[in-house]
Amino acid sequence: MRDRLILLPGWAFSSAALEPLAELLRDRQPRLQVDIAPLPTLDRPEAWLDELDARLPVDSWLAGWSLGGMLATQLAARRGDNCPGLITLCSNPCFRSRDDWPTAMPAEVFDAFEEAFRLGPDDTLKRFSLLCSRSAYDPRTLARQLQVSLLEQPSSVAAAGLRLLAELDGREALQGYVGPQLHLFADGDALVPASAADALLASLPDVEVDVLANASHGLPLERADDVATAMLAFMGDGEDD
Repeated sequence: MRDRLILLPGWAFSSAALEPLAELLRDRQPRLQVDIAPLPTLDRPEAWLDELDARLPVDSWLAGWSLGGMLATQLAARRGDNCPGLITLCSNPCFRSRDDWPTAMPAEVFDAFEEAFRLGPDDTLKRFSLLCSRSAYDPRTLARQLQVSLLEQPSSVAAAGLRLLAELDGREALQGYVGPQLHLFADGDALVPASAADALLASLPDVEVDVLANASHGLPLERADDVATAMLAFMGDGEDD
């Protein structure tokens, strides 16, 4: 186990949403340095990956939630052997559905959400936190936790993140990255259908994919204990001899 892990949050959320998970990882594996890296604050989506590559230390495990996982995937493929492993949480190779990747948010639903954000970003972000908590064991509490974790940022930056959710296609990056991969999904996810897990495993039979039962898109906050257990077990399996 190389001793550094970088966590990337999801769209519109601050590092606070991943702090409970990070604390569990640190407590259970004290020699593992766990850092939460905020997403870029750029209004040009094409510059986000370069900014992350320049800012984040090499030779670190990369893990990310939702959009953070999509960006971690691209960065892991770019870094190759300089990334010892990749972990994604509720992260679809394609967030917005495509003809050749239907196991994603329907394109018309995503487009309506993006337009709603353009017209009323504050109300749309509140709705987004509710969607993230749908199917949770205690959705009201989780929604409140997520709402206080929403990032204060210019709407142009959030809009750039939405564009990345629409445009990123991680399939080639996942195929090209030869390091160990763990992809965790939630069976009640209202944003990333659990069927994406089967589709991902069909295209990449050698990676580790799991679906957590009775869980929402807010998986890393709602089920931090289970996620930390899965991550550390996987990282231990991939430990260098």
